Amino acid sequence: MALVWLILHGYRLRDHNWRGAGGELDLVMEQSGEIVFVEVKTRTGDDFGGPEGAVNKKKRENLIRTASTYLGRYTLWEQPCRFDVVALRRRGRLPIFSVRHMKNAFRPDLGRRM
Repeated sequence: MALVWLILHGYRLRDHNWRGAGGELDLVMEQSGEIVFVEVKTRTGDDFGGPEGAVNKKKRENLIRTASTYLGRYTLWEQPCRFDVVALRRRGRLPIFSVRHMKNAFRPDLGRRM
């Protein structure tokens, strides 16, 4: 569902369920020359912060590590990139979901001042 939503909004799929050091990247998309690492979370309610709350500090660190491996493997260090989250929330008992796309959901801490 998240993949279709992103494609309908102008994104192009580069990879899905890509495994590397640190874990897995759900979706690696591209839009206007920018690499977009997308974490997809699905929940039925808002318990424990809902789908957005599942992307905690440890998860972000793993995503950054895995994305770094991806960029290195495909020699994409010069490409602009960002981390997005797509939160899918089930509405009631029917298989109906709402989609919330958070662009630039977090930024990696590169250990330096800007």
